[in-house]
Amino acid sequence: MIRIVIADDHDIVRAGLKQIIADEEDMEVAGESNSGEKLLELIKKHDYDVVLLDLKMSGMNGIEVMKHIKAIKPSVPVIVLSMHAEDQYAVRTIKAGAS
Repeated sequence: MIRIVIADDHDIVRAGLKQIIADEEDMEVAGESNSGEKLLELIKKHDYDVVLLDLKMSGMNGIEVMKHIKAIKPSVPVIVLSMHAEDQYAVRTIKAGAS
């Protein structure tokens, strides 16, 4: 079973992602967060196979959060979700450690 943690500051986005993942037999949402700070607490306490991370969240943004995740648990893949089409965001996230 693939254990996924979702971090997005929009409840409706988290709910939609949870529904999509629930339809997959080999995946489960094992944690969720509405902030980068809360996500980092979860990452420290629990083991996840994948992180789904919103790029733009209130408080700590996705790139900052990803750098902390990679320092805490460097082997955990991070998939970044973004509404931005600009290449600069993709380049920044890859440099920060996105999978």
